[in-house]
Amino acid sequence: MRKLLLRTLTILCFFTAVGTTLLYFNQEKLIFFPQKLDKEYRYSSDMSFEEITIETEDHKNLNGLLFTVENSKGLVFYLHGNAGSLTNCGDVAKTYTDLNYDIFMLDYRGFGKSEGDIDSQQQIFTDIQTAYTLILKRYQEDKVIVLGYSIGTGLATHLAATNKPRLLVLQAPYYSLTDMMKRRYKYLPAVLLKYKFPTNELITACTMPIVIFHGTQDRIIPYESSLMLQKISKSSDQLITLKDVGHGGINSNPKFKTEIARILN
Repeated sequence: MRKLLLRTLTILCFFTAVGTTLLYFNQEKLIFFPQKLDKEYRYSSDMSFEEITIETEDHKNLNGLLFTVENSKGLVFYLHGNAGSLTNCGDVAKTYTDLNYDIFMLDYRGFGKSEGDIDSQQQIFTDIQTAYTLILKRYQEDKVIVLGYSIGTGLATHLAATNKPRLLVLQAPYYSLTDMMKRRYKYLPAVLLKYKFPTNELITACTMPIVIFHGTQDRIIPYESSLMLQKISKSSDQLITLKDVGHGGINSNPKFKTEIARILN
């Protein structure tokens, strides 16, 4: 009986170790779901835009799109979610060009036409800073609004915390990726997560105004995450609740459109 118990425990430990190892070394596949595009792919839009290539510190080329309007009021520096590519972002761009803002959108490594693969948290932070520094050659920073959606909210908060944009806007943010993992995979140790994206820590270092939008019916990142962030943000920062809105569809929501127009104008 004792031998059987020992054998069972050994087998359980073995499979736990194998599963943990696979999770650690393959977590990018559980977090990021890129749509890859051929290098020859041509974007099309009724709006005026240009493709911008950003060379990273390790000489990979990242792809970005800059949509422009005449006599713009400033620039929205947009960081998208964990799936798709810039081909999915046309409607997002129009939201801001209609408000007379230029908007820059970046595809992370392995997304769209961007080269390479994401392999660390610091790498993606550094890539975004490189793109931001390049864009600041064209725009005054006090006219730049950093905006992140979904997984892009943690990236946007890091960027804002280490720079001085005019405003930080977060759409459907998470408290931290560690918090998200605990909610979804309760029995996995948080120490395994390479991508912490600690929005909760970074947001306290942001001196600029912050506006958070979150839908009450979000099944991907719960609305509670924004309530938690609100508690640790500055008293002047805003949480704008979008009733009955899920994780998607924020940009088309009438209340969002009204509020973002008020904020940006």
